[in-house]
Amino acid sequence: MTLLLILSMWHVPAMAQNDFCNTRNTSYQSGELLQFSVFYNMGFIWIHAGDAVFTTQEKNLGGQKVFHIKGDGKTLSSYEWFYKVRDMYETYVDQETLLPVRFIRDVNEGGMKFRHDVTFNRGAQSAESAGKLYHIPQCTQDVLSAIYFARNIDYSKYQPGDQIPFDMFLDDKVYSLYIKYLGREEIKTRKGTYKAIKIAPLLIEGTIFSGGEKMTVWVSDDKNHVPLRVNSPIAVGSIKVDLMGYANLRNPFDAIIKG
Repeated sequence: MTLLLILSMWHVPAMAQNDFCNTRNTSYQSGELLQFSVFYNMGFIWIHAGDAVFTTQEKNLGGQKVFHIKGDGKTLSSYEWFYKVRDMYETYVDQETLLPVRFIRDVNEGGMKFRHDVTFNRGAQSAESAGKLYHIPQCTQDVLSAIYFARNIDYSKYQPGDQIPFDMFLDDKVYSLYIKYLGREEIKTRKGTYKAIKIAPLLIEGTIFSGGEKMTVWVSDDKNHVPLRVNSPIAVGSIKVDLMGYANLRNPFDAIIKG
């Protein structure tokens, strides 16, 4: 559930400015490391159930300069009897357009294993998956690249309640999704107190998550827009994800109030 919580975002179209096209990267850089802990609640006690690590490295893919972004999530060994997770998500993002060139999803969740390998052709507006071609809109993201692209949104342009739409290709389908901007506030996590931007990504309905705006995400209110906390109900109980460590941020971490 570790990466599934952080990455299983969003569904349905919205009317608003599309910030998922023609945006430059100002929030992250090669060498960035983000570490998260996942806490599960089924009553009154929060239990540390898993961890996730996200890394970003500059690479060359077929002569194209890309960011190789990787998310590696797993449950702690003491909870594998209940629900074992070993998830790896990878995206190769064009450094100029911030659009994905290739996406790999290698998942082992509760004994269910599958792998998706998607290649994007922007000139043909297509995505190739398992030997099949699918038509995609111009600025379509994958589930991991969308999170890093969203870190470059200028939230100062929006009012609480505004919806920021985008398209995402996942499981051989194109979803028209949005992020709802909820405003700014201070948030206290297990690592400190931060100035934060509060958003609600619309969830795609699945086996663990029900659809709708039930997930809340807080990102740092500075130029990094680092995820600080994610809260969401699940089929049984609820989950909380907190940022626990970081390295090589692109900008000063000005959002820290106490930590």
